[in-house]
Amino acid sequence: MKKLKVLLINTYDNYGGASLACVRLLKALNQCGVEAKLLVQVKNLPNAHISGTSQGWGGKKLALARFALERWQFSFYERDKSVRFAFSPAITGIDISQHPWVQEADVLHLHWINFGFLSLHSLQKLIALKKPIVWTLHDMWAFTGGCHYTGDCQNFHHSCGNCYMLHHPKPQDWSYQVFQKKFRLYHQSRIHFVTCSRWLGETARQSSLLKRSINSPQAFAIQTIPNPIDTEIFAPLAKKAAQQALKLPQTQFLLLFGAMNIADKRKGLAYLQQALDFLAQQYSHLSSHIELVVFGKSQPEVLAKFPFKTHNLGFLSSDEALVQVYSAAHAFILPSLEDNLPNTVMEALACATPVVAFRTGGVPEMIDHQQNGYLADYQSSEDLAKGILWVYEQYSKSLITNHLADTYTQTCQNARQKVLTEFNEAVVGQKYFEVYQEITKQ
Repeated sequence: MKKLKVLLINTYDNYGGASLACVRLLKALNQCGVEAKLLVQVKNLPNAHISGTSQGWGGKKLALARFALERWQFSFYERDKSVRFAFSPAITGIDISQHPWVQEADVLHLHWINFGFLSLHSLQKLIALKKPIVWTLHDMWAFTGGCHYTGDCQNFHHSCGNCYMLHHPKPQDWSYQVFQKKFRLYHQSRIHFVTCSRWLGETARQSSLLKRSINSPQAFAIQTIPNPIDTEIFAPLAKKAAQQALKLPQTQFLLLFGAMNIADKRKGLAYLQQALDFLAQQYSHLSSHIELVVFGKSQPEVLAKFPFKTHNLGFLSSDEALVQVYSAAHAFILPSLEDNLPNTVMEALACATPVVAFRTGGVPEMIDHQQNGYLADYQSSEDLAKGILWVYEQYSKSLITNHLADTYTQTCQNARQKVLTEFNEAVVGQKYFEVYQEITKQ
């Protein structure tokens, strides 16, 4: 029987959460009977199933130039530099419609395509091929006028415009124009949308972009399938051994915090700072028991403000390094204000590490409150601190009770089981396989 050929399309293969999820899905699909490949702008990973459209020194320079051109164009409209990478007008990109892998594919599966890779015109070229298209949304960009996360703005429910990210917001500003272009583009197509979390799916259904198609009186199909993770790679290691390998203390409660860029306001660093300050002030004895471990892009002067001793591991580039640090920690904290289905939460849970996070986005779909972690009230630094304290107290009690029966050990086991049940590669790969079969029959 001929295998179904599916082409995943993403801007990067080794940068950002979407690329990580996409590469993991590539592996999952090839293990469940699909002939899957991944097309990116510039290939960096040594994987025969991945190809780049811009190779060599010249190609890489052109890719960088497209990215820089779009950012430069947006700089004339942006409110300030803080939103420079939060809005993508998709006016710069390349035509990949004639690429051999695109031509041979039975299904085109879009993921995160911004930053100079695919423009709206590029999308139009792909739609014109009349091939079935699946689009997995890793943020809100596909159904807004250009922003990746809307914050408190709900203009996308209607037609965007009056965008708070623009210097001169008005009813028919740039966000309105991008929104209208997307409307005309989508409503010539039959795209099958997939969201990684139920939260993002519910939010997407509120956008007027996805409510009705010219080709069909029904709303666009929007299905929720989580990102996969390799539970054989992301599995708990012996905690003491992991701590020793990383030269971390073995007698302290280690609280882990990490992100691609921890200074990103969306990652909630300010709330973490406030939560730690609250703990230091209200429970001063904890300063001799709790230490922080941080990974990702960070600035020493920022970490120096934390009231607890901090170990900065810098950027971790391999799965093996991530597994080691997750296993070494006693809890992982995610103070993000907006997030879809964070890879860091999934990775921590897979390594049997409880997670403390705000009740926002798709996070409640991963954390079962006081079962495998703690869900804090949104933007409540005090409740975030209580979540840290909750895990710490469980851990402290485990030191003086039967290790196999204590509550902390059960919480860790629950964390691992959550991932095995809902996010492992076989489960997710089969769900996508069923989507491909359905849309190719249609």
